[in-house]
Amino acid sequence: MTIKDLIKIYETKKTKYDKEAYRHISNVLQEAKKQHKKDFTGKDHEQSWRAFKGKNLEKLIEYIIIDEVKGLGLEVVNGNTLERTNESNLSKELGQIKRNLLIDYGEFGYHLPDVDIIIYDPKIKKVIVVLSSKVTLRERIAQTGYWKIKLQNQGLTKHIKVYFVTPDEDGTLTLKDPAKKGRAIVEIDTDGSYVLSETDIEESNKVKMFDKFIDDLKELLN
Repeated sequence: MTIKDLIKIYETKKTKYDKEAYRHISNVLQEAKKQHKKDFTGKDHEQSWRAFKGKNLEKLIEYIIIDEVKGLGLEVVNGNTLERTNESNLSKELGQIKRNLLIDYGEFGYHLPDVDIIIYDPKIKKVIVVLSSKVTLRERIAQTGYWKIKLQNQGLTKHIKVYFVTPDEDGTLTLKDPAKKGRAIVEIDTDGSYVLSETDIEESNKVKMFDKFIDDLKELLN
C-alpha cells in the first residue's frame, strides 16, 4: 500500500462525487486500511496503519490542492522536505523558504515549526500559508495553535497564515455553540480549519468546509 494506491481510491470517489469528493476522505482511508491489512505481514497492524495514515493524509491533501495552488502562481513543499534536508542540499529557492520560516529561540537556535504543507510565492520567496493535517483534532490542534503564536511574534513570519485541515472524524468541529475545546482552540489560536467531512458543520469565519480553501487563498493574494 502506497500513496499512489491512496490517490487511486480518491480518484474513484472523484469520479462518483466530483467536487464533493473531498467529503469522502474518511471512506478513502477506510478502504485503504482494508487493503493495507491484506498486505501487512508484521504483528501490530494498527500501529503500522496509524503511521501510514498520518504520513499519507498530508500527501493526499497536497495532491488534492496542488494543481489549483500552482494555478495561482504559488508552489507547495512538504514540511518534512525542509525539516530533514540539510540546507546545503536544498535548492536556492527552498533554502530561502526554509530561512523565511525559521523561529528564533534565542540561545537555543533557529527551528522550523512542525507543519505538513507549506505554500509559498516562488517569485518573492515568501511563505503565504502553512497547513497541518490530522484525522482528528486531538492529535495536533493545540500544537498548531502554539506554532501560530510563535510565527505571529516574529516580524519576518507574522504574516503567515496557519491552518488545520482534517476529516474531523470525532466531530470536534461540528458545532460552534456549544464549542468543544478543539473548536475553541481553532477559533482563537489559529487562522482557521478546513474540514473534509460528509457531516455538515456549523461554519464560521474560521471553521469551514474544505471547498472554501482555494477561494480563501485567492483572497489572501489580493
